[in-house]
Amino acid sequence: MNEIPASDIPRGNWVDRWLPEAARPYARLARFDRPIGTWLLLFPCWWSLALAIEDWSDIKTVLWLFILFGIGAKIMRGAGCCLNDIADRDFDAGEARTKDRPIPSGQISVKQAFAFLALLSAIGFTILLQFNWFAVGLGAASLILVAIYPLTKRFTYWPQFVLGLTFNWGALLGWAVVRGDIQLPAVVLYIAGIFWTLGYDTIYGLQDIEDDPLVGVKSTALALISNMRFWLYIFYGAAIVLMGVAGWLVELSWPFYLGLGLTGLHGVWQVWDLKINDPHDCLAKFKSNRLFGWLFLGGIIAGHIV
Repeated sequence: MNEIPASDIPRGNWVDRWLPEAARPYARLARFDRPIGTWLLLFPCWWSLALAIEDWSDIKTVLWLFILFGIGAKIMRGAGCCLNDIADRDFDAGEARTKDRPIPSGQISVKQAFAFLALLSAIGFTILLQFNWFAVGLGAASLILVAIYPLTKRFTYWPQFVLGLTFNWGALLGWAVVRGDIQLPAVVLYIAGIFWTLGYDTIYGLQDIEDDPLVGVKSTALALISNMRFWLYIFYGAAIVLMGVAGWLVELSWPFYLGLGLTGLHGVWQVWDLKINDPHDCLAKFKSNRLFGWLFLGGIIAGHIV
């Protein structure tokens, strides 16, 4: 296997250039300098909003909802990373890629991390209160999954499934914000997102496949390594089929299926071109899911307005 990067913390970016030294560890703890996680949390929200919105002529309201979810995803992804790093601080200290993170490296104490988590959670809850009460309750319910996920890698080889349940909650929430309930298209989209997460986070987990057994961490990458490409095709294939069903249920027009086809081709490319033993390529393929998300979102919007 190719050499694993010494640290997953990028250096010399806007955090180092623009933030005071005391603020930098907090920005890194919340992964503000690594936006891909925010995108992966945000896209199911935006997909669901786009599926649920019927009146696209009210562009100000549409943009406001998209902006609120964008800010909320940034904040709540940061809060989730805080909680994850608090729970995983001992594991992170034992892995080459994560030992320089703020908590295991001693830049931030556990007490300081909890205080920062409380601040981010308060901001996130303030954003949630801008929506209807059904959506507020639904959003609050996701905290159960947020709390459970960091513990799952200790006892199951499928923590990516729990991550999928957590990261795709926005597929339900976006619909609830627009329609005030949960209907079948949102549920189908939610399940599709879970399969998508199983795909991209299994790819991500390949970076740690050597260190994870040494520190006692489990993952789908470890469980499925003997037949990795087959399972990745299953995950992405199921996601694409269910995404298509969600669009069909809301009767989107033909451009949706063009966007869906491009999304599917991107998923196939990820699996076909993946260099399983190259952590750098695994990280690049993982990050490429931002394009996957944009292609599908574009298809949904085009299917509404064309």
